[in-house]
Amino acid sequence: MRIDELLVSITQRLAAVSDSARLDAEVLLCHLLVQGRAFLYTWPERELTSGQCQQLELLVARRLAGEPVAYIIGYREFWSLDLEVSADTLIPRPDTELLVEIGLELLAGANKSGQVLDLGTGTGAIALALASEKTAWQFCGVDRMPQAVALALRNQQRLGLINTRFLVSDWFSAVAEETFYLVVSNPPYIDASDKHLAQGDVRFEPRSALVSGKQGMRDIECITADACRYLLPQGWLLFEHGCEQGKAVRKVLRANGFVAVQTRCDLAGHERATFGQRPLESL
Repeated sequence: MRIDELLVSITQRLAAVSDSARLDAEVLLCHLLVQGRAFLYTWPERELTSGQCQQLELLVARRLAGEPVAYIIGYREFWSLDLEVSADTLIPRPDTELLVEIGLELLAGANKSGQVLDLGTGTGAIALALASEKTAWQFCGVDRMPQAVALALRNQQRLGLINTRFLVSDWFSAVAEETFYLVVSNPPYIDASDKHLAQGDVRFEPRSALVSGKQGMRDIECITADACRYLLPQGWLLFEHGCEQGKAVRKVLRANGFVAVQTRCDLAGHERATFGQRPLESL
């Protein structure tokens, strides 16, 4: 079958399970053909072999079962970096790029170099994106799951970002003797009863990276309570959180002595990231 015919057919089939059916079809075809999207439109009349059609059908079947495209093809673009992904980690999302934008702003107001810690690093997306922009800084990503740390290390090695390291750690445990100018985290923040856990891509993602107790606030509270011990004076703590948690996160930061607390919205206008500064003299 021709490429253009396959695109129409697959898009129609995927429309039942995906809001981005056309894009999904293009990405799956590109993955199969090991080509960029421009190839699909430059050579629409190109015929796939019977073997290629069979392989494509297997990919489409996985998507029809709800499996995220990123897990099917094994990578996801984040901050213009191609990152390997697996079912051991969350899939990096565009909303999380807001943390990178804020992090770069905060680092721009600091010295020319220092240390940054990414808690719950997963694929290493946040640490690696920041490291790609701030080569004079040193970045450490930690995760309590050894499989996630191994994946982040593979991404770091493939990208050649020598100013990063990744460690197995239960939050701050592996960096107990270090201090940082910025601590950034996309921690678990979804309540276990949230209906969205049974919908879309998150059905396939590790619940340990999604769900937190106390209506999704337990890990944010735990990190904030300990953070000042690992932050330099006037250092920053930055979180991604749920779209209805901004007020609660601001309250937690202020209760733990953080000042200059702010919340930023994502592209959809939802409160998505909150940060605060350790004062010169901690409470």
